[in-house]
Amino acid sequence: MSDVETGTITTKVPARLDRLPWSRWHWMIVVGLGTVWILDGLEVTIVGNLSGQLAKPGSGLEITQAQVAGLAAALYVAGACVGALFFGWLTDRFGRKKLFLITLVVYLAATLMTAFSFHAWWFFLFRFMTGFGIGGEYAAINSAIDELIPSHHRGRIDIIINGSYWLGAAGGALLTVPLLNDLPVNIGWRVAFGLGVVLGLAILLVRRHVPESPRWLFIHGKEKAAEEIVGGIERQIGADLPEPTESVTVHQRKSIGFGRIAHTMVALYPKRTILGLSLFIGQAFLYNAITFGYAQILTTFFKIDTNAGYYFAVIAVGNFLGPLLLGRLFDTVGRVPMISATYLGSGMLLLGTAWLFSQGLLTAVTLTACWSVVLFVASAGASSAYLTVSEIFPMETRALAIAFFFAIGTAAGGIAGPLVFASLVETGVPGDTALAFSIGGIVMIAAGLVELLFGVKAERKGLEAIAAPLTAAS
Repeated sequence: MSDVETGTITTKVPARLDRLPWSRWHWMIVVGLGTVWILDGLEVTIVGNLSGQLAKPGSGLEITQAQVAGLAAALYVAGACVGALFFGWLTDRFGRKKLFLITLVVYLAATLMTAFSFHAWWFFLFRFMTGFGIGGEYAAINSAIDELIPSHHRGRIDIIINGSYWLGAAGGALLTVPLLNDLPVNIGWRVAFGLGVVLGLAILLVRRHVPESPRWLFIHGKEKAAEEIVGGIERQIGADLPEPTESVTVHQRKSIGFGRIAHTMVALYPKRTILGLSLFIGQAFLYNAITFGYAQILTTFFKIDTNAGYYFAVIAVGNFLGPLLLGRLFDTVGRVPMISATYLGSGMLLLGTAWLFSQGLLTAVTLTACWSVVLFVASAGASSAYLTVSEIFPMETRALAIAFFFAIGTAAGGIAGPLVFASLVETGVPGDTALAFSIGGIVMIAAGLVELLFGVKAERKGLEAIAAPLTAAS
């Protein structure tokens, strides 16, 4: 970046992007960037539902089901946390496009290597590396999406895109059924990972055409490139667009130091920092601690082994319908009422499910129904956590802010969670599993209360109006 010349500029690029009507070009952004969460859902669900298959004699790996649901899941999440921080820093420094191409390649290579696992340590290593690539995706993709999508659509699109994880989860759940039943025990799970690679390559081809964020470009001294990209989008859409009156003046920078970023979060926006941590910890514990071990619950309590994918597919559909049907309300009703309602509502529903489970009142079918209702509500809330931290901090810190909250929140709920949860389910005592459900519900409720206290009214506002750039001129 030594060739970048810095200076002070006034630009209307953000306002021009925000006033664009929804178009085919925006759909290209959604497909090129957003569909990676389908891959993530496919990946996690395949591993969870194949845990019993991997543990069978002749699978090619000497590994237990508890190790797959516990240790391997924790390593995947640990890799995601490390990858988010590493690639998040690079994304703010070198641009969104370079990093969302690199992180997808890392993910694809690690997934392919997982398919060729010959020993447990190899499987664990590349589960970590797969998570490493996915963690980088969270930072690069969410920052790019929010900076390219018009403000009137940002909430709904961001929430639906993050919720698309569950389309992959449903596909992965259904995919594992024939792989478990129709292929040899040492082949089926390898084919499952290979199919994920094929889908990822298709996404990579589309992603090549997604441009760099014009917001990132003009702050980093490349205002001509930013103007060219926005002008090209306007010509492609072809609508009669009025010239916006809003502009922003910034002092361009090559990069922003860690000290400035830390000061921004702790000193400039302390309430927003508490809010981001609370939302991420709540959703991470509920999802990572419970859904990683769902197949283990079916096997342990209901003796369902090879057809677990059907049950999880039902839950996954409920998870996707939540963001799809509720997403629009985050832009109309508002961020604070919708985020708090989804967190509080899902937490209370989960506590009710825990009580029914502890009393032995649930079957595999009714447990699945309860989980579908809980996660219909929780999924929209969980997706809104990513939306929140990507829009309430300044442009220069956006990718690293997403990475920071994802890493801290996910580490709190996603590393310890699967390890503790797997051991609780393994006891075969309903009360132990109900305890994990209850903890997840309580943490979600606590996060909902924090949203009521510190939530930010960001609906239909430009990113620069929610949090002024650190480089903005006084």
